[in-house]
Amino acid sequence: MTAAPSVLPTVLRALPEAVVAMAAALLALACAQWFAPGPGSAVLAVVLSLSLARSRLDRDRRGRLEAAIALPVVGLAATGVGWLLLHAPWIGAAAFTVGVAASVWLRQFGELARRASRLIALPFVTVLTVPHLSGAQHGRLPAAVVPILVALLALAWVSLLDVLGRRMGWLADGRTHHATAPVRAPSTHARLSATTRMALQMVVALVLAFAVGHLGFGEHWPWVVLTAFIVHSGNRGRLEVAYKSLLRLAGAAGGCVAAALLVTPAGAHGSVALILLALFLGTWLRQLNYTWWALFVTVALALLQNYAGLPATSEMALRLAAIAAGAAIGVATAWLVVPVRSTDVLRRRLADALAALGEALDPTIERRGTTAFVRALNDVESLTPAFRAARVLGLRQPADWIDALSVCRAPALALIEQGATPGNVRRAVGAARQALREPERLLTALEALRDSLPLPAGERAGERGQSGERT
Repeated sequence: MTAAPSVLPTVLRALPEAVVAMAAALLALACAQWFAPGPGSAVLAVVLSLSLARSRLDRDRRGRLEAAIALPVVGLAATGVGWLLLHAPWIGAAAFTVGVAASVWLRQFGELARRASRLIALPFVTVLTVPHLSGAQHGRLPAAVVPILVALLALAWVSLLDVLGRRMGWLADGRTHHATAPVRAPSTHARLSATTRMALQMVVALVLAFAVGHLGFGEHWPWVVLTAFIVHSGNRGRLEVAYKSLLRLAGAAGGCVAAALLVTPAGAHGSVALILLALFLGTWLRQLNYTWWALFVTVALALLQNYAGLPATSEMALRLAAIAAGAAIGVATAWLVVPVRSTDVLRRRLADALAALGEALDPTIERRGTTAFVRALNDVESLTPAFRAARVLGLRQPADWIDALSVCRAPALALIEQGATPGNVRRAVGAARQALREPERLLTALEALRDSLPLPAGERAGERGQSGERT
């Protein structure tokens, strides 16, 4: 009930970014078709543009330099893997698995690695689903040069339109400030880091998905692998994987039905316009709920197969069964292979947010700002959907932790911007950080932090009423 009022602002806020991302994709597509006509360069231009726009790797000079290095590599790698999946499937499967798992593992090595790894997902998803398009282009340019030029075109158009959009005031200033994240103490335990465990889970999930797909689903094998890959992408604990699997099933089921209804009347040429429309809607509504992204990507990929001459609507039940198998593999892997507890991920992010807030309110630190705290709190709130879904099943505490800290955002930012360092708030922050080691005390400590902040009277009364309802 509380989330409903935020739907419209979220949708409106996401619209300009989706329009800019799609405009850049269309311009890159037009340029790519001029020097390398064919579906291969077209697909690569669109997916690299959308992937770059989502990664936010181009938001400043440093980011654009990083993207200029990363994008051609990603384009070449995706093209090569697509060729292998077509001509040497098991070698292609091994290359795909190693590349994707490596991108997950590298995320623990800093912000650059995390941002660059986001570029890999969408191109790899596309060549996985329609691998024979990876080399399907015509023209005088050598095939190895085309992915590099397409990648640089995508970077140029996304960067240009982003700069224009910000200068015209249509886009919020999303430039990266490279603020230092709260430093995490090195683990004193011999166990693997969460990122390494997630990379191992991705390896096992993809190996099983390729095997089950090829042995059990014939030409529909990519849907098993695609689903296992998607539900593990951005893995933030086993609860997140289970939640995303349910959304994937719901979205894919709706997408399959929509694709079946659209393919016949659209025809091959009409499919192109519908593919672009589906990608735009998925990009736009993704911030509202992942189900929309799953639905519209399923529609786009089915229409892309139709455009390429493959059956897009036949054996729909088998395709849905393949998606269900991929989701089951993803969930089983997340829960059985070196599992990462979602509550542990949440407590780690709560620790980062409280540490950033403590530093921002520390009078001994000369230069204080809101950037680190906002980023850390955003990381906490990104876990909200899965935990709110779990609340329905009786797991209330983690969602309550997030809610209690989220209420602190506005008053805490006001204090930081004023340069205030009230002692009672700093003590409440310290008490909440200590309570992280004792989860049964954490909610009380976070509520005490909330009550120590200068909330508006009406808002505080409402929050206290909610707290009374919980108890």
